[in-house]
Amino acid sequence: MKARFTLPFATTTIACAAALIAAACGNGNSNPSTGPTDPDTVADQRAAALVGQMTTDEKIQIVHGVGMPNAGLGGPFPAGIAGAGYIPGISRLGIPGIAMADSAGGVNVANSNATALPAPVALAASWDTTLANAYGARIATELRTLGYGEGLGGGVNLTREPRDGRTFEYMGEDPVLSGLMSAARTTGTQSQNVIATIKHYAMNDQETNRMTSNSVVDERTMRETELLAFELGVKQGMPGSVMCSYNLVNGTYACEDPYLLTSVLKTEWGFKGVVQSDWTATHSTVASALAGLDEEEPGDIGNAASPIPGFTITSYFSSALKSAVTAGSVPMSRLNDMVQRKLRTMIRYGVFDSPPTPGGTVDQTAGNALALQVAQQSSVLLKNAVPTGSTQPVLPLSAAGLSSIVVIGGHADAGVLSGGGSGAVPAAAGNAVSGCQSTSALLSLCGTWYKSAPLAAIKAKAPSATVTYFDGTDAAAAATAAASADVAIVFATQWETEGVDLSSLALPNATTDSYNENYDQDALITAVAAQARRVIVVLENGSPVLMPWLANVHGVLESWYPGVQGGQAIADLLFGDVNPSGKLPITFPQQDADLPQPTISSTNTTVNYSEGLLMGYRWYDGKQITPLFPFGFGLSYTTFAYSGMGAKADAAGNVTVTFTVQNTGTRAGAETAEVYAALPAGLGEPPKRLVGWQKVSLQPGQSQQVSVAVPAMLLSTWDATNHVWKLNGGAYQLTAGTSSRDTNALTASVSLSAH
Repeated sequence: MKARFTLPFATTTIACAAALIAAACGNGNSNPSTGPTDPDTVADQRAAALVGQMTTDEKIQIVHGVGMPNAGLGGPFPAGIAGAGYIPGISRLGIPGIAMADSAGGVNVANSNATALPAPVALAASWDTTLANAYGARIATELRTLGYGEGLGGGVNLTREPRDGRTFEYMGEDPVLSGLMSAARTTGTQSQNVIATIKHYAMNDQETNRMTSNSVVDERTMRETELLAFELGVKQGMPGSVMCSYNLVNGTYACEDPYLLTSVLKTEWGFKGVVQSDWTATHSTVASALAGLDEEEPGDIGNAASPIPGFTITSYFSSALKSAVTAGSVPMSRLNDMVQRKLRTMIRYGVFDSPPTPGGTVDQTAGNALALQVAQQSSVLLKNAVPTGSTQPVLPLSAAGLSSIVVIGGHADAGVLSGGGSGAVPAAAGNAVSGCQSTSALLSLCGTWYKSAPLAAIKAKAPSATVTYFDGTDAAAAATAAASADVAIVFATQWETEGVDLSSLALPNATTDSYNENYDQDALITAVAAQARRVIVVLENGSPVLMPWLANVHGVLESWYPGVQGGQAIADLLFGDVNPSGKLPITFPQQDADLPQPTISSTNTTVNYSEGLLMGYRWYDGKQITPLFPFGFGLSYTTFAYSGMGAKADAAGNVTVTFTVQNTGTRAGAETAEVYAALPAGLGEPPKRLVGWQKVSLQPGQSQQVSVAVPAMLLSTWDATNHVWKLNGGAYQLTAGTSSRDTNALTASVSLSAH
């Protein structure tokens, strides 16, 4: 009942002859034809030979970092390395050092000229695994060019709490979408000989009290929601590293939880890589090592002082681990396993035999091309109404029919917004918006704006029109100008960052985020909408936003954090040079009160997953709450029709769903056809779950038969008594449509036997 998802994997081509492994293989190059050729076997055997030659001190050296290069904390670090962490090599055995960098949407290293791609939540909105593969490969190429052998970028946590400050770093609220997109990204990264890390394992779904909060969640809920995303990401993507999280899970720190790290990840899922702590997420030596933690970060910083007042770093895997091994409280066999996992991962994914070196030059042309492509394919058209007196929807805009355009707000004259924290990517050309002064000692509260101004791109699209800009601080002036313009385009932004949750999904104002927007954005949109003949809102955000003005605007384009080519992509979409094809990976609620936890407590560190299986769109379905926009929703400039649905099951319970999608409009476009399943009654399951999809590109009038394979596991429930996936007997209803709430979705039923 294993899901099938195949993408090309990186292979290590240099093998050691089996007869020589026990003697002195090191990193030597023997004839591959005389030994095993399977890359996993080769990596395992070569690593075992190295472990057999290492001293205890050398083994200890391999399982912890030596500080944080980007903070100047600890060392020694190689020249040119300023990432998140570093583990020195062992020259006598030919073991290279390995440098790590944060890389959620690009390499987070200052002055590197790395490409700022659209945020991972935007990638998820593309619903395109091929694009996710290219996304992972692009970041890996730049990591390697800059000297990094491991990227810390693969966020898999589900959007249980959409006000989470790191929502933009993750890939939505559904485990199947997040898991399979993560796997595609991972294989792209590791195809370029860079180790991929997926994180934060597990149930790390809000930033408030993130280092002390206790996620209280039952086993079935874990396995059918967030752990399913990780299971798909691990089994299908085969990442070299899984990063455990800060929080506790049912009273045990995630990085010393034997159920999560060993029973599930290593034993059940067969994970052969490294379990790496989040930075300062280690709380013990013996308990963590025995639970399955393999690597401590940032590790041993020696006598270096922390650059953050009141913040200390304790090393548990340096001298303390050596003492525990010497005393026998941590067996030598466990230390050997920790080292084995690290070395085999380095060998398996090409950073052992070909270690990256710093000092390379990023190919910005290639990076910008992919950034533009991702931004174009991930933006979601949420509304496209016909204005009064017109016969056509407001979008796409026709330059020939426009004599005046008013662009308002969101620093659209300067650039586009990005998220903060470790998920940020420095602006290669400098921050487009200056003047923000952060008052926080622990993190910056100032957004990064890339110099890709939507205003300039809009002017280029409509060279004959008069295009004027208002910064939004004077709503009355902007509204007056909009009243006489052919169209008003209002840009609205929502900045978020690691370490801080949003107080509300409402658009920020001078009270809730005085650092990045010093006016009331909702009031501005309302004022403009009251006078403009045609008004379009463009959103730049990392989480859903509330839209009290929705009924009064004609168009809404969701661009997320669109990356270094965002301004160009937005203009391409507004003027129809690109047809929007993104679909929402997160439900947009009508109000904060509709969320499972109406508020995030700053004092109660117990985070009770009381909604159980009703995470994301399942909550709205199960509670019969109408969302503002449902999961999977997205409009196009063309139209699509579905027909001829059928479903067949094999003896093992795997189901194949087939149907036809036709482009019935006048423009070429891409449609993500989504398949959901309703399980037999009486199982206590939500009304429906996503079980597959296919994105198809069609010319006007063109039809294509779609076939979606649904593995039996994705139709199963978790049996918490026997700790296994169980396929229940009964009737399963499958639907195929344009979103999770498509009222015109096709349906088909299959009967399955229990397995």
